[in-house]
Amino acid sequence: MTERGNLLRLMSRSGLSLLLFAVLGVGVVTFFYVLTADRIEKNEREYMMRSLNELIPASAYDNDFFTDTIAVIDEELLGSDQGVAVYRARRLGQPVGLIISPQAPNGYNGVIRLLVGFYADGTLAGVRIVAHRETPGLGDGIDQQRSDWVEQFPGLSLASAPPADWQVKKDGGRFDQLTGATISPRVVVQAVHKAMLYFDQHQDRLFATAAGDSYRFETESQP
Repeated sequence: MTERGNLLRLMSRSGLSLLLFAVLGVGVVTFFYVLTADRIEKNEREYMMRSLNELIPASAYDNDFFTDTIAVIDEELLGSDQGVAVYRARRLGQPVGLIISPQAPNGYNGVIRLLVGFYADGTLAGVRIVAHRETPGLGDGIDQQRSDWVEQFPGLSLASAPPADWQVKKDGGRFDQLTGATISPRVVVQAVHKAMLYFDQHQDRLFATAAGDSYRFETESQP
């Protein structure tokens, strides 16, 4: 066999070996994905339920909080042109509260995702940060796992805190900023205030609308 023929045969064998390794690699990855997908989904659900129940405790409602949900769309007030989840808590069929999952698209390092909890009377049950990329040691103080900064929100309402209050103190509002970081707390305060305005405008429909669909509610005109 010629030298050229030997080279072609070697290349063919190498190509076949690479193909077999690639197929094997894909198979292994797929196997472990299938093996762990259910567990990952379960862990994510459990984490979300813990976060939800930190805002509205399980003892306060008797419905399936995690599935009594709708998705709502309002880019201006909820920070996304995609549907964001609304989790609704009821007891004996009556509204107890709900949790909206808005976004602050203008965080220092990108989008900040929140949970904002409301009781049925419009009072804030609390706020949780569920995803962010803010600077470690500075802006990440918005995260309840890093500091108690978010504990400034529970108990407030639009009635108890006028619009001028919904800023950090540096901007003339009532909320503390973080040492060395103003942007992160500023945009979270803004996002919470906008979520409160959304709840105030659409409260009845948020509780009354059938579960499982996405809705873009129009603001009702005032008489």
